[in-house]
Amino acid sequence: MEKIDKIIDVLKSEGLLRNGGIELKQMNSGTTRGVLYTLIQDKSPAYVIKMDDSKIISSTKDFLLSYEEISVLPDVIYADENDKYLVYTYIYGETHHNRGSKLEWMTILIQELFTKYYKVNDDISWGRVNGLLRSTWSDFNNISFQLAHESIGNHLPNEDHKRVKELIEKLSDFHNQEEKYYLHGDTGIHNFVYYSNKLVGVIDPSPLIGPRIYDFTYAFCSSPDSLNIKTLLPLFELWKDNKLFTEERLINEVIFQLYTRIGTCIKVHPQDLSSYMKVWSEWREYLS
Repeated sequence: MEKIDKIIDVLKSEGLLRNGGIELKQMNSGTTRGVLYTLIQDKSPAYVIKMDDSKIISSTKDFLLSYEEISVLPDVIYADENDKYLVYTYIYGETHHNRGSKLEWMTILIQELFTKYYKVNDDISWGRVNGLLRSTWSDFNNISFQLAHESIGNHLPNEDHKRVKELIEKLSDFHNQEEKYYLHGDTGIHNFVYYSNKLVGVIDPSPLIGPRIYDFTYAFCSSPDSLNIKTLLPLFELWKDNKLFTEERLINEVIFQLYTRIGTCIKVHPQDLSSYMKVWSEWREYLS
């Protein structure tokens, strides 16, 4: 507790906390190795304290500060000068559950987040800000395919793996002309905060330089419910700002994202695998 006690002292010295009435509750940090605390002031959650590798803290801070005008993202309250920890506002609600319909929460994401992303310079490399940078977006997708392929194995027939690989080659023609955006990079239901069946917040960015369609399809495929054409197409019309982005390409992007999601599902939340496999049996019909 010594480290967290020192952080509390700093926040007090900065006038961000009052003396007394302070509680700390350690949170589940998910798949990261960092440590998260909810800071409770006068019995009400006020801040989140995130401690992690300095590169992760730095990239999280930079992303939140770059998009500080976006209402669904938490506000940075205090950033350690050595990037050892970050303090940001607590968004009241819950993740995963009681989220309402996918059509409703995806609509909020499109209006309040995805359409507000900004472009970055061409000389900035593709890929995770904290990871291995890629010379093309297709390189990023090929690595994602390899990792998913290893995880999925014989859960899918060899023919499906082969057709998805061919799909990446098909999409590469579009990706060579794609514009680069500064993305959240981990837009899944595990990082969405819901209150009264409405999406109210997006947390834990894993910043990524990529095309905007990535965060869109990642969010759409992050839960197996309503993962169908009937839900997708109205959302696409709301999101689309490029008439050259065809429905066929959209479907192909969703199929690839669904494939990689199945790989993640097997590793992280296998309880959803049967639902994703059922969805895959429907979407694979679009593989040509």
